[in-house]
Amino acid sequence: MTMSKTVVFVVLMVVLLAESSRAMELCNIDDEGLTACKPSVMKPEPVAPSEECCKAVQGANLTCLCSYRTSPWLPAFGIDPDLALQLPPKCNLTPPADCQYD
Repeated sequence: MTMSKTVVFVVLMVVLLAESSRAMELCNIDDEGLTACKPSVMKPEPVAPSEECCKAVQGANLTCLCSYRTSPWLPAFGIDPDLALQLPPKCNLTPPADCQYD
């Protein structure tokens, strides 16, 4: 890891720790939705998304979710980006046309 990436990572971790008492939201998925979806986006044995997870994904900004495909942020939280991007199709939602889901 280069020095600049290390500094950015450390700053991110400090901000996350400072914000840990606040509710978290990602692409319009609130803390409860993230918790409901977590078992479906973590390796080594992801499970099918629950009804609660799919409800959260229905209200999500899917274009925003797609933008995290190559971001280091999701893996920093233990979330596999490919698994996260598979949630919309698994929840019978149509992903944005310009977003590739594997």
